[in-house]
Amino acid sequence: MKLQNWVGKAFIIFQVAVMFLVVFFTGRASAQLTAKANHDHITVDFFYHGSTVSVRGVSDPDTDLIIKLTCDDDHQVLRKKGKVGGLLWMNVGELKIENVPNVYYIHSTKDVEDILSRDEINKYIIGYPALERHIKMNVQDEGEKTRWFNEFVKFRESSNLYATTTGKISLSEKDGVQNYYILTQWPYQAPPGHYTVTVYAVRDKKVIETATSSVLVEQVGMVKSFADMARNNAAAYGMISILAALGAGFGVGLVFRKNGGAH
Repeated sequence: MKLQNWVGKAFIIFQVAVMFLVVFFTGRASAQLTAKANHDHITVDFFYHGSTVSVRGVSDPDTDLIIKLTCDDDHQVLRKKGKVGGLLWMNVGELKIENVPNVYYIHSTKDVEDILSRDEINKYIIGYPALERHIKMNVQDEGEKTRWFNEFVKFRESSNLYATTTGKISLSEKDGVQNYYILTQWPYQAPPGHYTVTVYAVRDKKVIETATSSVLVEQVGMVKSFADMARNNAAAYGMISILAALGAGFGVGLVFRKNGGAH
């Protein structure tokens, strides 16, 4: 009887130990990756000229990180320029792009191609090559698609709406976790809307964890009122614009007349 009781107690202790090890190693394998944007609500008023967005959080100390800031896919219609008769640059057609975001930022601790497999890159649409494979374009062949996509990216980068960087994420380790932080400039060219910050924890060429945070860019005050008027009452908006232009011209005329005219 004593032997049976001892065996029973030993079995219970063994079960508890196994459960502890499972919980411990599961917690170690999937650390609580977090992501927090400092500005989750950016307001656009008359004095708005861009902002900043910082992202911080914690992750496992033995993981690389990729931070993607983007929005829902949209479509773009652009004018294609070309030489007509070998002399004049003119519009030669429309370039329609589907499944393309208005804003696309990728920041990583190392080159994306060095820390992720191609399948994972395509799965999560990380980097320009993956974005090119993701979008649809009304062109004849892949070579033409690549050429126009590269031109589109250059245009977006010049407008500060697309960017990729490596090594700008600050990392520090404390109490067994890795703290990360990055500060980015938010361009005034970015349209109002909902944006998503996604942080990917990467190990062994695979994404092992993700965390997200949201950023809302919203027009407020008179800017919102004029924008709503332009969409819903174009005639009234046009009339106010004409009156404002006439008032500005009249004011400038008074200034020059008061100062004795132009010299």
